[in-house]
Amino acid sequence: MAQISQTPDVPSMGRRQFMNLLTFGSAAGVAAGALYPFIKYFVPASSGGSSGGVTAKDSLGNDIIVSEFLANHQPGDRTLAQGLKGDPTYLIVENDGNLANFGLNAVCTHLGCVVPWNNGEGKFICPCHGSQYNAQGKVVRGPAPLSLALAHADVVNDKVSFTTWTETDFRTDENPWWT
Repeated sequence: MAQISQTPDVPSMGRRQFMNLLTFGSAAGVAAGALYPFIKYFVPASSGGSSGGVTAKDSLGNDIIVSEFLANHQPGDRTLAQGLKGDPTYLIVENDGNLANFGLNAVCTHLGCVVPWNNGEGKFICPCHGSQYNAQGKVVRGPAPLSLALAHADVVNDKVSFTTWTETDFRTDENPWWT
């Protein structure tokens, strides 16, 4: 009678472990490559200096230089800039020709549309559902439930720097809802 071998013909554990490692490494590389752009999209790059502020940018991505900005804008003008978290934020030229010390986040508090300034009406009017805000961004007609968010607009080295508004909202005498 022929003797049957006691050990089955199985590859060595060293080769099996190597193949498992190779398979896992390939799958992990593909997953990391697929997740990287997803994570970069939802986690914005940090910006700003040591003051914690974010330098306002124009529509081309250039820093807004206050002296040039005021030379090209009239009192009462409201101009969109890139503000905190990349949100569109209005810079306001006051009647005395200076920049207002606050910026208005242009995102409607109803459904998130960008709210344009209507110069003829003298207020912000949302094109999506008709919410209206006065010149300081206080809601005057719904369906928007809240006023536009505020940000400090400070001049630092002739550039506009936005910082988070944490004080009482001067329009409603309430704590800010956006912090």
